[in-house]
Amino acid sequence: MIEPDFRVPFLFQHAATFVWAVSGAVVGIRKRFDITGVFIVALLSSAGGGLVRDAIFLQRTPVFLIDPVYLPLVAGATLLMTLFTATLTNVVQGETVSKLVDLIDAVGTPAFAVVGMQLAQEHGIPLFSVVFIGVANGVTGGLLRDVVVRDVPTLLRPGQFVSLTLLFACGLFLALTTRLAMTPTKAAWITVGTYFALRVVAVTFNWQTRPVLVEPGSDPETLSRD
Repeated sequence: MIEPDFRVPFLFQHAATFVWAVSGAVVGIRKRFDITGVFIVALLSSAGGGLVRDAIFLQRTPVFLIDPVYLPLVAGATLLMTLFTATLTNVVQGETVSKLVDLIDAVGTPAFAVVGMQLAQEHGIPLFSVVFIGVANGVTGGLLRDVVVRDVPTLLRPGQFVSLTLLFACGLFLALTTRLAMTPTKAAWITVGTYFALRVVAVTFNWQTRPVLVEPGSDPETLSRD
C-alpha cells in the first residue's frame, strides 16, 4: 500500500480519532440512539472522511480497518459515553472541552487532508481532483454524521469559513509542492499552520458566511451554524 511522505504523528492521530469519536457519540446520545447507533455515529465522525477517501475515491482498504487501534478507540469512546452519559455529556458540552475539540479539529483537519492529497497524487489523479479529495477527507466525517442523524449538514449551512479555509489550505499545499518543489513534509506543516492561523482569526473576529438568499425580515445570524 502506498504511504504518504508526510504522516500525522501516531499519538496525535489516535488522540484526534478518540476526541472526534466522543463528539460523535454525544450527538448519537442526544438523538436517543441505542449503543449500536451511537457507535456508528462515533465511527462516522472519526473515520468517515478516510473511509470515503479510501473506499470510494482511491479504491484501497480503509486505514481504520488496517490500523488495530482505530476501532477499539471508537468502541472505547462509545462505551465510555454510554456508561457515563449524564456526567460526561455535561462535561463534553463544557467550554474547556469544546475548546479542546476545536483545537484538535483546527490541527487535525488540515493534517489529514494533506495525507489524503498525497495519496491522491500517488494515484496520478488530476490536480483539481487532488484538492477535492483533500477537502473531502477533512469534511466528510461531519457530513456523514449529520446525514445519518437527519440534521441539515453543518457543511451546507452558513457559518465560519471552515470549508473555504480548508480549500485554501489544500490549494496552498499543492502550490508549495508542485510550483515551488517543496518537500511534502515541510509544505504540510506550513499548510497546517496556515489553516490553524486562519481558523483562529475567523473565530476571534467571528467571520461568518451568509445565506445566498435571505428572506425579508429574517436575521442571517439565526441561520448560522451552531
